[in-house]
Amino acid sequence: MDTLVSTAPSSVPVTLRKLYFLRFAFAAVWAALLFATAGTLGPLSVTLLVIYPLFDVAAAIVDVRSARTNGTTAPALYVNIAISSLAAIALAVAATSGIPAVLRVWGVWAVTSGIVQLVAGAVRRKLGGQWAMIISGAISAFAGASFFAQAGSENPSLGVLAGYSFLGGVFFLISAFRLNRSARNGA
Repeated sequence: MDTLVSTAPSSVPVTLRKLYFLRFAFAAVWAALLFATAGTLGPLSVTLLVIYPLFDVAAAIVDVRSARTNGTTAPALYVNIAISSLAAIALAVAATSGIPAVLRVWGVWAVTSGIVQLVAGAVRRKLGGQWAMIISGAISAFAGASFFAQAGSENPSLGVLAGYSFLGGVFFLISAFRLNRSARNGA
């Protein structure tokens, strides 16, 4: 398990902290926009659905570059890049079939990426600020199963994805503050 992300130099938490603040801001804005359009699959909601995993890919690439620059490796991040890239494509296709299909695809993505996030957070726990990422990964996996189940409900809505995104953003914010505290304490 420790081979997924090796121990990182002190500059990695600084990069992660900035990235986590950015991820919170993105999630909050994205959730508000999706919630406003959650009742239908229109051009804006479909665009938002595809942008979310693409943003996840971009964030993982920044994280990988930071790790690589500091002489560390992050195989879990490469897995996340692949999963989120596939999710963007699958969501674009699923949007042509309706909200239930979108919820199923999002559910599968949430389960798989949640497990990866949980593992990466567990391996990176020595950096500080990772308990929120571990918990968020576990919640993501459970939420993904819930989205899959909700796809079969009588009146499925994309609104649940907005709440999920915002909660995920809050966990990134908590991790950013924890990393900041760890950096000040020299931990």
